[in-house]
Amino acid sequence: MIELFSSETPNTRKISIMLEEVGFDFKITKIDLSKGEQFKTQFRKISPFSKTPVIIDHENGKSVFESGAILIYLGEKSGKFYDVKDRNLINQWLMAQMGNVGPMIGQHHQFHHFNPGKSKFGEEKFFDQAKRIYGDLDQRLGQTKYLAGENYTIADIATWPWISRHEWHDIGLKKYKNLSKWYIEIAKREAVIKGFDFLKNGSIIPQL
Repeated sequence: MIELFSSETPNTRKISIMLEEVGFDFKITKIDLSKGEQFKTQFRKISPFSKTPVIIDHENGKSVFESGAILIYLGEKSGKFYDVKDRNLINQWLMAQMGNVGPMIGQHHQFHHFNPGKSKFGEEKFFDQAKRIYGDLDQRLGQTKYLAGENYTIADIATWPWISRHEWHDIGLKKYKNLSKWYIEIAKREAVIKGFDFLKNGSIIPQL
């Protein structure tokens, strides 16, 4: 049994989708960020930076924090979406998501979606960064079916939830043909549909 400590964010959706994809039995323990539950002493024992997601694998008592590390752990444990022969490339695209796609688009969310009008510099900078990321991903997906090659991997599972908030970005996903095709194809996967609504509150994947 995997216990997923979660909040309704793209980073948590990476893990709920992966758990659905590999078919592991799991339960959700919700962490209410608005109430500061992430700062409680007990949670910080397994999440040193007070962030979700975190998992506990109750088969062996191990806990894992940081979404990229969790995906690697689950990929190794399941033997799925993290093929040994492709790991060098998968790791590169996974780290690109962790170090670039997520942080830059996350800042775009903060300035453009949550706090418009408070910083023209911040809004313009991170809008431009997000737009550049869309273009870079679109270019890559014009060369390969998936981010790390011809197979669906944890690199795609990591990146897709950030693009699923495209309605917040006001960039126009439809303008990026290759990225749109990739997004739509992954959005049709049964595990992605179920993982997206991991809180079972009726969350529906945004369409183009």
